[in-house]
Amino acid sequence: MAPSVHAGTVIVLGGALKADSDAVWQRIVDEAGGAGAAIAVFATAAYEPERIAVQIVSSLERCGARAVVIPVAPNLEGVDLQAMLNDPALIARVAACRGVFFSGGAQEYIVDTLQPGGQPTAMLEAIRAVFAAGGVIAGTSAGAAVMSHMMFRDAMDNLAILKGQWRAGLEYDRGLGFVAPGLLIDQHFLKRGRIGRMLPALQALDCRLGLGVDENAAVVIKGLQLEVIGGSGAVLVDLGEASRDAALPAFNLRGAQLSYLDHGDRHDLASGVTTPAAHKRAEPRIDPAAAGFEPGLQSERYFLDVLGEGGILGAMTQLLDGPAAEVRGLAYRADPRPGDPMPDVGFEFRLYRGPGLCGWCSATPGGEDYTVLKARLDVIPVRVANPLYTPLTAAVVESS
Repeated sequence: MAPSVHAGTVIVLGGALKADSDAVWQRIVDEAGGAGAAIAVFATAAYEPERIAVQIVSSLERCGARAVVIPVAPNLEGVDLQAMLNDPALIARVAACRGVFFSGGAQEYIVDTLQPGGQPTAMLEAIRAVFAAGGVIAGTSAGAAVMSHMMFRDAMDNLAILKGQWRAGLEYDRGLGFVAPGLLIDQHFLKRGRIGRMLPALQALDCRLGLGVDENAAVVIKGLQLEVIGGSGAVLVDLGEASRDAALPAFNLRGAQLSYLDHGDRHDLASGVTTPAAHKRAEPRIDPAAAGFEPGLQSERYFLDVLGEGGILGAMTQLLDGPAAEVRGLAYRADPRPGDPMPDVGFEFRLYRGPGLCGWCSATPGGEDYTVLKARLDVIPVRVANPLYTPLTAAVVESS
């Protein structure tokens, strides 16, 4: 039974939720039916499943749920994994729940356990029955990655993916498919600069849309409706109008669109319309193409490590609210690794203004929160000198 994307609710958490994130846990419980809702907890991806399951149960029960630990994890000692996977009583218990939560860890543990060789187990069918009945399927980090039809499996090196390292069963794999086909989910997105792997993955998998959820944030997905909650946000990548030059010997991309959706923002994937959070709508709309536009950010920046923490969001906000019509950055490796097939190749990220670029900003304690819509992006392969720079030497003065 394949899941219908219009049945239940999917909540994807970007990982590393902070201590004050009860609003996210409460939303999971509310979507599952509120106080008393039974939620099955799968610590399948965890390296220490018992410890992680206890933490998840505590968070859910603090918000009123009846959390049930399902002992299905390859790292769970003293448990017959296959027996648990095929236990009719345990399967029925999962199917009777109103929600399912997947922990973080390694997403390959989830698909290899519940969907070995791409074939769904009876336990996975029970999870899908929860979704089909209108329940909520949620997951953090690795548990978020598996929600796509295709997923990142073990693709930790962003630059290696940009350089073409992309193998079935290694860097990518089949996911569980709880979100719409053509939407690829990623997590820890801004913290780990994962725009570097999202773009080539979308191109290789022929997916139009990517949703990169940042740490300490979550996205509630109901069919084609997105709502961002938590303390951070998510990047929506759209390759609907993008193209590539097949003659170039490395990954390249022109005309991608990037949007940053902040907490409280909503987006309709069908219409492409974004509704900013209420506190943002109370602020003036930022439109660089409007007459009399005054940039709020006065300095111009070049992002020497655009894949560094927060680099792509910094470039997007600079483009929206800065003085320049384009912002550039570089992705490269200063010390090429042994075996790198293209040690002198890097990638220039060129963000530029186009039709529809706009946004909002609201001041918060400690900073400013932006929503940025429809920033254009080109990624251009470049040759990088090695070493990139050399120290200046003292000038030699000849005596006469």
